Amino acid sequence: MPDCVHLASDLHLGAPGALPSVERERAFVRWMRDAASGSGFAEGRQATELHLVGDLFDFWFEYKRAVPKGGVRLMGAIAELTDAGLPIHFHVGNHDMWTFGYLEEELGVHVHREPIVRTWDGLTCLVGHGDGLGPGDAGYRRLKRVFTSPVCQALFRRLHPDLGMALAHAWSAKSRSKGEAPMTRLDQEHLHTFAKGWLDNPNQPKVDAFIFGHRHLPLNVTVEGHSATYLNTGDWLTHFTSAVVTGGQASLVEHRPR
Repeated sequence: MPDCVHLASDLHLGAPGALPSVERERAFVRWMRDAASGSGFAEGRQATELHLVGDLFDFWFEYKRAVPKGGVRLMGAIAELTDAGLPIHFHVGNHDMWTFGYLEEELGVHVHREPIVRTWDGLTCLVGHGDGLGPGDAGYRRLKRVFTSPVCQALFRRLHPDLGMALAHAWSAKSRSKGEAPMTRLDQEHLHTFAKGWLDNPNQPKVDAFIFGHRHLPLNVTVEGHSATYLNTGDWLTHFTSAVVTGGQASLVEHRPR
């Protein structure tokens, strides 16, 4: 069976958007089920894999005996599809990196904390959320070291979940309020710069397509000076876009939530 891989990111459940969070969740679950069955937008392109490329939740932290409430439709759909044998991969984002085994054990997903290289029908892709890659944002990279510190995670876990989650949602809202810098030139897009740097380095493995989320900017462009492409999956806050890799090609898909 030929490869057909569907990818989407940046649902940010719990955050405000063009649709209320619960309506976005319903639309995203329909996207997953259509991709899995090869119906609707995916007519003739039934998924052999699904990749959820980070920031599905506006905040996610697994306590020892508790997880954040909400997202039950999403998690139910993931369990339904993995139980049916569809491989689902989750690439942790900067808003939902604090998963410590629950998603793998309860839902059967494959969790990735760093970008991965996969080849589908001859097209070699590097896939990851994209946070912390490329030039700039040194402040975030320092902050990420704090977020991923086992000591800091243990200290956060000692907070009552109501307090911890309130603090986290406040930080998340502040982070979103800064918005994404508008891209007027391709050389201003730091994930494009990362892709170009990768391709300019003869010691890096060959990559035909770089597929990231994080930036909330639906893009499918040729990397400057190379034949490879940089594709950004966009988001499900305002753009409602996804990506598909099939027949040795990667492309963007626009959706109209219903």
